Amino acid sequence: MKRVLITGGAGFLGSHLCDRFIKEGYHVIAMDNLITGDLKNIEHLFKLPNFEFYHHDVSKFIHVPGDLDYILHFASPASPIDYLKIPIQTLKVGSLGIHNCLGLARVKNARVLIASTSEVYGDPLVHPQTEEYWGNVNPVGPRGVYDEAKRFQEAMTMAYHTYHGLETRIVRIFNTYGPRMRLNDGRVLPAFIGQALRGEDLTMFGDGSQTRAFCYVDDLVEGIYRLLLSDYALPVNIGNPDEITIKEFGEEIIKLTGTSQKLISLPLPTDDPKQRKPDITKAKGILGWEPKVSRAEGLKITYEYFKSLSQEDLHRLAHHKEFK
Repeated sequence: MKRVLITGGAGFLGSHLCDRFIKEGYHVIAMDNLITGDLKNIEHLFKLPNFEFYHHDVSKFIHVPGDLDYILHFASPASPIDYLKIPIQTLKVGSLGIHNCLGLARVKNARVLIASTSEVYGDPLVHPQTEEYWGNVNPVGPRGVYDEAKRFQEAMTMAYHTYHGLETRIVRIFNTYGPRMRLNDGRVLPAFIGQALRGEDLTMFGDGSQTRAFCYVDDLVEGIYRLLLSDYALPVNIGNPDEITIKEFGEEIIKLTGTSQKLISLPLPTDDPKQRKPDITKAKGILGWEPKVSRAEGLKITYEYFKSLSQEDLHRLAHHKEFK
């Protein structure tokens, strides 16, 4: 049985990856310090003999006994509300954390796949974004802690690949949604649905003309799985190119939830990207991958998940443990 370590395994994407690798017959080791992850996301796996959980911060030295075939580095705050509140931890997990994962991979002779992000493109001057685009990022702006952590992570990974000959893969993830997202994580989809469920007005930033392209989590996981098993070492965009403005998206959520609330406008945050759309030519050509789940279908599933949450979860504010 092949063994895989998934850092950030109790998070939104990490937990779905745990499910997928269990389904594929792997022995899965999930690692998470629970700074933004939640054990509820993986509690259904604890009874399985081929699942382990390590409560650990990857920014500190990692030890995993036994063989490892693959390491997926998905530990990181991933939404503005997180990385603006815990900026230093965000930088550490993208620098110290990846260094520890790559060091472990060398010792274990394991292949590493890292979760990068469309945020490496910043507020892009090229549209849609191809993997060859170097980005337009403000390194000292409030979002820079996330953008630059991920850009450093890519550089460190490629250095291990070229200098040590380590087998590495880089996925650049575009906006993803689905069950297990935190309602309070500050991203637009859970924010809109949470506001609708609480009977609040839906708040968009600016006039809502900025665009995003939303990929359902099952599609994303399929792309990541294919990339891991491919022989391609350079970054690959995985996302859904079906672009929509935030205003149109808010109107879709109002229609889906049947809320009588309206869309209201708030000031645009600093360095908020105006456009976001992946060019997935590489994913199609190299991995034979493209998204299958329509936004209407994916939103319906996600809305049902959010409706099932308790009133306590619905009104819980984002909170973070203090990590130095």
